[in-house]
Amino acid sequence: MVVQNNLDIGETRKGILLEPFIHQVGGHMSVMKYDDCTVCKPLVSQEQWFYEALPTAMKQFTPHYKGVISVYLKKDSMGNLNLVACPHTDNHNSLDNTPKECSMTIWQKLNQAKTSKNDHTFVKWNHNPFTNVTESSCHGNTRLQTDLQYHQDVSSLMEDTIGNQEANNSFNPWGLHCHKQHLNRMSSKYKENKPHQFLLLENVVSKYKYPCILDLKMGTRQHGDDASEEKKARQIKKCEQSTSASLGVRICGMQVYQADTIQYICKDKYYGRKLSPDGFKQALCQFLHNGNHFRTDLVEPILFQLNTLLSVIKNQLSYRFFSSSLLINYEGLEKTMPSDNDPQGHYQNIICSASHGNSHPKVDVRMIDFAHTTSKDSRYEGPDHGYIFGLENLIKIFQSISMGE
Repeated sequence: MVVQNNLDIGETRKGILLEPFIHQVGGHMSVMKYDDCTVCKPLVSQEQWFYEALPTAMKQFTPHYKGVISVYLKKDSMGNLNLVACPHTDNHNSLDNTPKECSMTIWQKLNQAKTSKNDHTFVKWNHNPFTNVTESSCHGNTRLQTDLQYHQDVSSLMEDTIGNQEANNSFNPWGLHCHKQHLNRMSSKYKENKPHQFLLLENVVSKYKYPCILDLKMGTRQHGDDASEEKKARQIKKCEQSTSASLGVRICGMQVYQADTIQYICKDKYYGRKLSPDGFKQALCQFLHNGNHFRTDLVEPILFQLNTLLSVIKNQLSYRFFSSSLLINYEGLEKTMPSDNDPQGHYQNIICSASHGNSHPKVDVRMIDFAHTTSKDSRYEGPDHGYIFGLENLIKIFQSISMGE
């Protein structure tokens, strides 16, 4: 969307006001929405290199790479921090994006929440896995059920300037947490108008109306080759104390649409770190349950894509996907159709692939986060066995779920 309302008039038509990506469920780096089909994230040269040299066989399992943009930190007339993208001409032409006028962004509204003198954060963290609160309004009457404790004024802010609820702006609190931290870091380290390079990537859940997302940290090793001894020790400890060591995979985030309550259940990385192997399997079952019934229709396409990916990874010799994640996505909305056997015209549930029709796959599996990926390194021979170990265990668990074990 074009910057126009709260930024200086001289900046209108020059930039695109970035918003937090409302379905970010994991990671520590803020992901921003560029347009409906595109997200962007801070550029890491190693990740850019990976996308530009991406093996053809892997392209079906990674977001489409759309180039690089310059992003600037700016304050509006009310003192709110914003990120504004100034796309290069060649990149902009390839995005199929027509900038739109905007009212206040979600982040601007949340930033204006009334807080106490000692509390300038609209999200208060509570990592107790047994505490669930529903405070923020989204998708009309849809609410996020989550392990996070919201500031009491947030729900009242999710209205536009004329008082209408924003029906399409459900958001995962983890993404807003990452965005808040990112803005704080940038504002403390850099001056305004300093250009920052961001990667433009496909929004892989743009085709879904109610995206259900599982973010899995893959492999038995998470630290990159450039990690300090301190960071290396921290990452090794995290792996040893989680399912990364026993299964080669752990949960970094999750959101699941619940049709019975019209809510999302959200889990973060702290929840995932505490899971035992049995708890991990139970979490996968929860990911496939919509509150009314278990989505048995999803298991076969998930297994098909995971097995296809496994074959691809086995052929990527000398690659190491340290600290990368795997996303499993599906549409949470089930369409209803009239039953031929029901003369009264009652409806039965018919599983639908996506809100845009049957042209999209029912399930989408994508690899993301390649800041620590290496290739053609003489230190490594053969495929990434830690990643393969995680994929194989993931496949076994989904197979056992499909058999009702």
